[in-house]
Amino acid sequence: MIKRNAFQASIRIATAFVAVLYSSATLADWSANISAVSDYTFNGLSLSNNNPALQGAVNKVYENGAYAGTWASNFDFGDETNFEWDFYAGRYQMLTDDISIDYGIAYYTYYGGAQSHRSNYPEVYTKFGYISDFGTSELNFWYTWDYFGTGARHSVTMVAHTFELAPNHYLRANFDVSNSLDSEGWTWRGENTSFYHYRLAYSTSYAGFDFEIAAENTNLDLDIADERVVFGISKTFDL
Repeated sequence: MIKRNAFQASIRIATAFVAVLYSSATLADWSANISAVSDYTFNGLSLSNNNPALQGAVNKVYENGAYAGTWASNFDFGDETNFEWDFYAGRYQMLTDDISIDYGIAYYTYYGGAQSHRSNYPEVYTKFGYISDFGTSELNFWYTWDYFGTGARHSVTMVAHTFELAPNHYLRANFDVSNSLDSEGWTWRGENTSFYHYRLAYSTSYAGFDFEIAAENTNLDLDIADERVVFGISKTFDL
């Protein structure tokens, strides 16, 4: 049986904070977010067994760029675990007028089965951003030394770019590679020690709601990692 993927949570950190940390609302203090998605996917793998998911977050952002928060989602990955609850803290800084850094630590926890807690694990991340006339470019890294409680080391590297097609209309392309650094401790179904994922997403907002449609795929030969189109709608509230 495959355990749930850690890298999906990594991408969640990036997406959860892109609206908060890269906007004029950086000092919004407390905020909450609720979203509905047609499929809970991260790095191209479905963590809801190709079904919809309801997700939510609560975040606190400080004037010095530090932040902390929690995120939760339902999912279905073929075992008794049916709920994920994550916690994270970090700091966002502008190094120059054009270059930013976002770094921190996250801890992922799982519930629903008697052994679900054995999959809990920490992860650290560092993300760099570069703002130019052509949009925002990203170079992001994630690393854990205890992938899903197995003691295996695991990393993810991502490059991404966001274009502003028109006011309030954005196109984001990303490519990421996931690597198991301890093949004896973790592989995907006993075969792959690494795989890549690519995604193209369009996003906009209307009447206080954010909308996204994305096409993505991986090079894994799994029914939960094949090509797909994912829809999402979310709403953010100041608290």
